Amino acid sequence: MTLSLTLACVWVVVATIVAFLPMRYQYAPGLALLIAAVPLLVFIGVQHGGWIVVLALLAIVSMFRRPLWALARHLTRRTGKGDP
Repeated sequence: MTLSLTLACVWVVVATIVAFLPMRYQYAPGLALLIAAVPLLVFIGVQHGGWIVVLALLAIVSMFRRPLWALARHLTRRTGKGDP
């Protein structure tokens, strides 16, 4: 297995461990995981191509679907394009 996929597997295990933490302790490691996902996706893309990146991105979005949805709501309200 390549280094990028090994790191992706480690990322998934760490994300699972963070999910077991109480909600008040999930914010900092969750944000760190979300930030670390971007260079990891680039690294996977360099080694394996676009289709594997799409699969990894779908996995990341499924794991962070609620925080990403809340962020999208917050940003749309802040820009004035969403409901008040």
